[in-house]
Amino acid sequence: MTPGQRRRCFGLLRSAGDVWACVLEVNGWRRGRRDVPLSGYQELCRELAASGPGTFAELDSTGARSVLRRFSDAWFAAAKRRSAGDVSARFPRRRRGLVPVRWYHGTFTLDGRRVRIRTAKGTSALWVRLAREVPYPVEQVRSVTLLCEGGRLFLDVTAEVPVAVYPPGEQRDPGRVAGVDLGIIHPYALAGPDGEGLLVSGRAIRAEHRMHLADTKSRRRAVSRRAPKPGQMGSRRWRQYRRRVRLVEGRHRRRVRQAQHEAARNVISWAVDQRVGVLHVGDPRGVLDLPAGRRHNLRLRQWQIGRLLQVLTDKATLAGISVRLVDERDTSSTCPACRMRVSKPRGRTLSCPHCAFSGHRDLVAAASIATRVPGGGSTTPAAVVLPEVVTHRRAGRHLPGAGRSRRDPRRPAWAARGSVGPRRPAPPPGGESLAQQARIHNTHRKPGER
Repeated sequence: MTPGQRRRCFGLLRSAGDVWACVLEVNGWRRGRRDVPLSGYQELCRELAASGPGTFAELDSTGARSVLRRFSDAWFAAAKRRSAGDVSARFPRRRRGLVPVRWYHGTFTLDGRRVRIRTAKGTSALWVRLAREVPYPVEQVRSVTLLCEGGRLFLDVTAEVPVAVYPPGEQRDPGRVAGVDLGIIHPYALAGPDGEGLLVSGRAIRAEHRMHLADTKSRRRAVSRRAPKPGQMGSRRWRQYRRRVRLVEGRHRRRVRQAQHEAARNVISWAVDQRVGVLHVGDPRGVLDLPAGRRHNLRLRQWQIGRLLQVLTDKATLAGISVRLVDERDTSSTCPACRMRVSKPRGRTLSCPHCAFSGHRDLVAAASIATRVPGGGSTTPAAVVLPEVVTHRRAGRHLPGAGRSRRDPRRPAWAARGSVGPRRPAPPPGGESLAQQARIHNTHRKPGER
């Protein structure tokens, strides 16, 4: 876009921030007088109409009302959480410099890659050109949202997409249930009804988080001497550094978000091939309330459980698959053969000392989750069917340095900890390999057998 278009777009976002700040200030006055705060959407719209036209520069009434809708939704969401007993929920009281603005169907014009954004009456029309084509027909687009992330302008397009329709004989079967176990190393681990399993590796995503944290720390150490003192105006070099930090943070978030979408797409594609109609997903959000130390708390925040659930639910809905949240407690530490409690292993293999069962920990958890019902508690009423054929997929191939290795893709070879061990001799020509035999983890004895 041209410098003038960029200046006008940022002006709209800053005017939306002024609307947000005005609502906070009005509620602050009412709170000082011990009056009821303005939280309803209709009440806020009446206050906006009383302010008169031209109060917020080029921002029109539709864009200002979208900010009021955002504030009202945030206020009532916090009130609902507090009424449910969550005392950590806070009402929106923080000012924002740039607030996203949304225009609904009929208030904008979409012509190929050109979009006309509605502005206040009496101002010139604002046309912007998109970086790529909109992947939806014009009649399906319902709203566009102008937002800024990492110093870059984006136009978020929301469209009404119909649910997938399958030919006769290939519809989703509601009786075929698959269990989904969420994790960090494996974002999604699935156990299907016919002994089929799926493991989506997220090691590249974890490496992106680690390397981004290391790069951020080294960058901060390098510029710590140039940091301005409290109350001192920053230099031009410092402003350039801050701009670079925002760009890097935005790029990191986009990379991780794209990898999460790829992982969810692999799950739904596998479920469609298996004609799965219902996904039982273990809800691990209860672990977020448990203090586990500084390092592990950071891992849990980088896990982004809510986003994984939301992305999976959206893609499953488009594919005609139902998603149900169940209790996943003790699924990774209970033997599916003898139902005895075992200590949670540090690796990926769960071994039972009571019945000599051995299997993949995430697949065992997914198979146990498939047998549980929503609201049924932490019990496994039915027999657990373990996967015998496992499909492996990897998410985040677009990340820098991600290759075929399962290890950290951006970590140099000389930085690996520990010894690589003795070199194995080359196999004789035409003979068998000298490597150790692979251990099959899905074989186990049934209770009562010897």
